[in-house]
Amino acid sequence: MINIQIDDQEIEQRFLQELRKRIDEIQHRHTFWDMKELCRQTNMSETFIRETFFYDPRFPKYRVGKKWLFPAKEAEEFLLMWLKEQPRS
Repeated sequence: MINIQIDDQEIEQRFLQELRKRIDEIQHRHTFWDMKELCRQTNMSETFIRETFFYDPRFPKYRVGKKWLFPAKEAEEFLLMWLKEQPRS
């Protein structure tokens, strides 16, 4: 019989390290995201974003004319914090 033990904290830490590395790469590409780019970066629909965190006062957003803009670095930091706050099932 083979017994495999997985350290969830180690996996999460490695995941977060890799995520930070990828985010650093992304942040050098764009200063601002529009809604379309926010959806692409998060892999979430606009409806889901609006229903979950868009109206959170901590979420950085600016209305310029008819367009919403999100500072890329600040939005990434918020999203990581927001994700950690979500219940795990």
